[in-house]
Amino acid sequence: MSSARRILLVDNDPAVRKSFEQVLSGKACDVVTASSGEDALWQLGHGAYDAVFTDMVMRGMSGLEVAEEIQARRPGLPVVILGAEGSGAAQEGAAAAGVAEFLRKPLSPERVAAAVDRVLQARESVAVLQRQTPLAEVAPAQAISEPVARLKGVVLFLLAPFIGLAYILIFPVVGLGMLASLVQQEPEKAEALRPAAPAGGSVLKAIPTMLAVILIGVVCAVVVPVLGIGLLLWLSIEAWGRLGAKAMRT
Repeated sequence: MSSARRILLVDNDPAVRKSFEQVLSGKACDVVTASSGEDALWQLGHGAYDAVFTDMVMRGMSGLEVAEEIQARRPGLPVVILGAEGSGAAQEGAAAAGVAEFLRKPLSPERVAAAVDRVLQARESVAVLQRQTPLAEVAPAQAISEPVARLKGVVLFLLAPFIGLAYILIFPVVGLGMLASLVQQEPEKAEALRPAAPAGGSVLKAIPTMLAVILIGVVCAVVVPVLGIGLLLWLSIEAWGRLGAKAMRT
């Protein structure tokens, strides 16, 4: 076990605090004591600790409340609760609060020393995994994402002119075709309505349709090509920007 391990002990009994200090003095641990939950939270805000041991029943905040507050402020900091023999409900509450262990009283020096070893070793194992995970997983992911991003930029650059030209050339033809088809169909509809309604009424009914047909044709022939040109420019700028950013990083 490495040196300079700091243990925060929370207990309102001076004898218990003294016993912990004596037990851990030979294990290269620096024991900081607190007589209440409020005092423990103050100590936690003014120093770094490797583990917290707290009594379950204290004046003011209980050990369970201390554990919950520590988990909220310092996620991952192991907390061990010291509780009375046979307190099953307390154990369940401690597990729900995410404590590392629940030690039942009465405690012996051997059990205290063993619990400290387990908690600190588990914390060290988690720290090692956290240091190794970015090297094992993030680096390969970055190595794969760089070529993929570069390929996307090249494909986007190559496709941009074709997409823009499709908007410019195809949609006017489609619009004019729709216009011609609708204009051709309109006299046939008016002829079909002539026996059932006066000629003037048929003509009046046909005017809004004709105006809608013309508007659709104008939109397809004029507006859509303009949008296509804008899309072509945007795709070209986007592609050049990605390629330029990749070139600067390399």
